[in-house]
Amino acid sequence: MDADPSSRAAAASAEARAPERPLTPEEKLSGDMLMLTTGFMMCAAALWLAVYWSMGYQYSTAIPLIFQGLSFITITLYWKLRRVYAFAVLQLALILFTPFAMQWAIGNFVNSSGVSLWGLMAPVGAVTVLGTRQSMPWFFAWLFMTVMAGVFDYMLSGTVQRFDLQTVAVFFVLNFAAISVMIYSLLWYFANEKQKLRALVDASHEEIRLERDRSERLLLNILPPAIADRLKRNEVNIAQGHADVTVLVADIVGFTRMTEELSPVETVKILNDVFSIFDDLADRYRVDKIKTIGDAYMAAAGLETGAQIHYADAVAHLALDMQQKIEEYRRRTGAKIEIRIGVGTGPVVAGVIGKKKFIYDMWGDTVNVAFRLAGDAPAGVTQVDLTSYRRLQHRFRFAEGQEVEIKGKGRMKIHRLMGPLQEAVRPAAR
Repeated sequence: MDADPSSRAAAASAEARAPERPLTPEEKLSGDMLMLTTGFMMCAAALWLAVYWSMGYQYSTAIPLIFQGLSFITITLYWKLRRVYAFAVLQLALILFTPFAMQWAIGNFVNSSGVSLWGLMAPVGAVTVLGTRQSMPWFFAWLFMTVMAGVFDYMLSGTVQRFDLQTVAVFFVLNFAAISVMIYSLLWYFANEKQKLRALVDASHEEIRLERDRSERLLLNILPPAIADRLKRNEVNIAQGHADVTVLVADIVGFTRMTEELSPVETVKILNDVFSIFDDLADRYRVDKIKTIGDAYMAAAGLETGAQIHYADAVAHLALDMQQKIEEYRRRTGAKIEIRIGVGTGPVVAGVIGKKKFIYDMWGDTVNVAFRLAGDAPAGVTQVDLTSYRRLQHRFRFAEGQEVEIKGKGRMKIHRLMGPLQEAVRPAAR
């Protein structure tokens, strides 16, 4: 069913009042170039008008007047509608045909002192406004008009009025000099503005690169590089099994009681200080931080392809340095804080969970063991499972192993990490 006429009229009125799409920098440059070309041609038309009027060619003066009037109309429409392409076609057509019309009105190429050369401004303007490919028809049109002017010159050669050579030579010089100056000015302005646009584009690209690098760093703070690459490829259900990983879990002793005694700001500050220390140490030993859960800090080594061979050693050194740094922090700040650490080695499954505020996490029996060992360890103690002990026993000192009841695992033999042997060499810091 047709819409009501009043509704159609209202819609048309609303569309007419809708704001125009802002011009892009390239479109604005094209419009400016065309305005500059038109300004040059209007100045030339004013000169033609004055010269031909003084010489008694009243018919020829009508052509510059028409050019001036039509150019004013096209400029007005451009400022109102902001249609660059339509403005270019109309104005370039005027610039192309007006000089030839003036030449034919005077008689021939010589008497008009080569005024048709001004038509060359049309293909030159088309190159800077429309582009190289779109300018080709305008150039061939100028060549066609030049050939036609030569034919008319031959046909009118016996009927036109003769001018003295001195006057013709003066106007030849004026036309050639003015055209050269205008073409050079247009190309100079175009190249200069292009350089400015290129500088803006380069600056935008640099901002994009910096933002991309910042996003990359943020992503790598959350995910291992291999997982981050898969996420950037828009993969879903990102999961990976690892046959042998050493997992560390550090837990702050009595943290719940501590939060009851401290203000929220003080609590967060202590957590931030402690976990920042752990982050620096993990980075030093090339151990991947996985996540923090409340007052627990989880890290792992052996996830990345090409990781150091003795990644269990790196986790052991990390655990020992964590205990040492927390003791130094306690002495320096007076904070009543201690940690306990559990270390387990074995297979895990790791992957990305969620679509928003996603996290990289690990699951498996090895992770559970590390959490249980940390939860059951006394303050200031690092407990490792049997697999970790077998990897480390020749390079680290341990207390005598003992069997303990681990919730969900039953009785397990565990060992307390005491420190490195004298000949143990720490991994190089990165």
